[in-house]
Amino acid sequence: MLVSNFRRKEAIPNHFILILFALLAVLPILVLFFNSIKPFSEFGLNPLGPPSEIRLQNFPDAWIAGEYTKIFFNSAKLVFGSVLLCLAVSLLAGFSLAKLNPKGSTVIAIYLLVGISIPAQLYILPLFLLWKELSLLNTHVGLIIIYSALNAPFATFLIRSYMIRLPDELFDAAKLDGANTFQIFFRIALPLSWPVILTAGLIIGLAVWNEFLFALTFITDPNFKPMATILFSFQARFENNYALQSAAAIMMVAPIAVLFMLFQRRFISGLTSGGLKE
Repeated sequence: MLVSNFRRKEAIPNHFILILFALLAVLPILVLFFNSIKPFSEFGLNPLGPPSEIRLQNFPDAWIAGEYTKIFFNSAKLVFGSVLLCLAVSLLAGFSLAKLNPKGSTVIAIYLLVGISIPAQLYILPLFLLWKELSLLNTHVGLIIIYSALNAPFATFLIRSYMIRLPDELFDAAKLDGANTFQIFFRIALPLSWPVILTAGLIIGLAVWNEFLFALTFITDPNFKPMATILFSFQARFENNYALQSAAAIMMVAPIAVLFMLFQRRFISGLTSGGLKE
């Protein structure tokens, strides 16, 4: 009993810190939700508290004013295209680094680390000039290539960390049976790597869905604007409609939140299994 009471007292500071972190994460979301159902006239008097009058009309108004349907499908194209292209490249690269041990693999690993560590903003100008020469501005294909390149180094490391833990006996047995490299990859490595594939896909999709700088720089045509730029639809020269902005922000976050809640167990298992000691 004494040990149990001592442990409970010892855990009080930990619980206090966790509650503080939880409040820091939840309170801004709660304020955003309050603002999304608040009349615009109430913002000057009550910018942070719950609304005195609930106005659900903010959501259909934001849907229409922000052209949410068109913007949603634009972002969906970018997410699915980037996830497919990035995973195709990263899976092959991760499998090669984990199981084939090619010459110069150390140099490749260092190159990927450099790609992760260098901020993308450093080469946005030369990339913009190159995309202009290639006629890739105002195209979803141009953004998909950029997003795939930005996320490929991290995805490759994550997949490599997972695949390196797969038993070598399976691959050796397949080689003895006459399987070539592509057969080993498609019939053994891929079926065993679904947790990390799902994890990498969710991380890439979340990054693409929320990306703002490249979307704003490389897409100027309103017909191709993605979700991250939707909040500009509610800004005027001398006035911002914060009620519609908050409602649009809720609609922007909702699809990713639902997707994460559906796959959170597999997401966490794939992320932690890739971080285990090799």
